[in-house]
Amino acid sequence: MTETTPGWLAPDEIESMRGRMPILYVDAVPVRVDDTGTVTRVGLLLRIGADGTVSRALVSGRVYYHERIRDALLRHLEKDLGPVALPSVPVSPTPFTVAEYFPTPGVTPFHDPRQHAVSLAYIVPVRGDCRPRQDALDLEWFTPEEAAAPIVQQEMTGGQGVLLKQALAYVGRLT
Repeated sequence: MTETTPGWLAPDEIESMRGRMPILYVDAVPVRVDDTGTVTRVGLLLRIGADGTVSRALVSGRVYYHERIRDALLRHLEKDLGPVALPSVPVSPTPFTVAEYFPTPGVTPFHDPRQHAVSLAYIVPVRGDCRPRQDALDLEWFTPEEAAAPIVQQEMTGGQGVLLKQALAYVGRLT
C-alpha cells in the first residue's frame, strides 16, 4: 500500500534516512497554567514501547518535509491528546531547548537507538479536554513537584526525564 500523506516516508525510506542523517523532531511538554500563567500541572503520556515496556512520555514526533514547526506541534498534540485539547501554540513558536538524541548511549543525556535526531522542545499550555489517542494509553496530570520526583523520572526513557526537568526549570518550577 502506498502512503499518500505529503511528507511521509515509507518504512524502508525512513530506515535508510535514519542511518544517514539526523531527523528533525518536536517534543512538547503539555501543561496547565493558572490565571497568572504559572504552570500548575504537567501532562505525561503513558505508552507501551515496541518491546512491550510501559513508560511515561512527552508528546513527540517527526517534522514532515515542507511542514512548519507550528503545524508539526499541533499535529502531534492532536494525535496524542485528542482534537479538543485546545493547545496554545504561538504563531511563531520558540523552543525552550534543543535536544540531540544519539543512537550511541552517553553522547548526550538523550538516547534513541533508532537514529540521530534533533528535537526542538516546547512547553505548550493546553486548555481543553485531553483524551489520549493513537499509541498513548493514558494521560496523567502531575504537579511540577510530582513530575520531577525520582519515581516519575525513572518511568521516562531516552532522556525525556531530563528534558522534563529542563522544562520545569525554564518555567521556574524546579527547586
